[in-house]
Amino acid sequence: MEARIIYFAKPGKQNTDKVLRLARRRAEELGIKSILVASTTGDTALKAMEVLKGARVVAVSHFTGMMEPNTQEFTEENRRKVLDAGGAVLTATHTFSGLGRAMRKKFKMYLFEETVANTLRMFGQGMKVVCEITLMAADAGLVRTDEDIIVIGGTGRGADTAVVLKPVNSEDFFDLKVKEILCKPLL
Repeated sequence: MEARIIYFAKPGKQNTDKVLRLARRRAEELGIKSILVASTTGDTALKAMEVLKGARVVAVSHFTGMMEPNTQEFTEENRRKVLDAGGAVLTATHTFSGLGRAMRKKFKMYLFEETVANTLRMFGQGMKVVCEITLMAADAGLVRTDEDIIVIGGTGRGADTAVVLKPVNSEDFFDLKVKEILCKPLL
C-alpha cells in the first residue's frame, strides 16, 4: 500500500485548516465516524465542528489548573457552542502527566509517564498529543476501542498533526498503534 503524508514546513496553528480538511477527506474515505481534536481554548474545536460536519467530534481540553490554579482555558462560551453543535468536550487529567508531573515538580525526578511523553515528542509535539488524548477519551468512554478513529493534535495552539489509529484504554497503552500518519510538521 502506498500512502501520502503531508509534512508542514513549520509546526503551529497556521496548518489547522489544512489538517481539518485532510482529516475530513480521510474519514470519508475510510468511513470513520469519530474524530478527536485537541483544543486548549475551544477555538480549534469550533473550527473542527464546522469542517467535520457529519462526524462525531470530541474535543479534548487541558485539565483545569494546568496553567493556573482553578482556571480552565477552554472557554465556557466555546464549550457551549461545541455542545450545542452536537460535539463533546472532555476535560480530564492528562495521561502522560498527573502524578508524574507532581513528582517532577516536587522532587525533580521523572517517572514513566513523562518519559513516554518525551519519547513521543521525538516525532513532534502533535504526535504526543494524539496518543495522549486518545487514551483519555477511551478511558472516559467517549471513543470505542474496537473502531478506528482520526485524532488531531498540535504544537501550541491550533492543529498540525493528524493520524488514524485504533484507540486503547490507558492500561493497554502498549497496544496503541498509529495506523496512518496523515500529516505532521517536518521539524
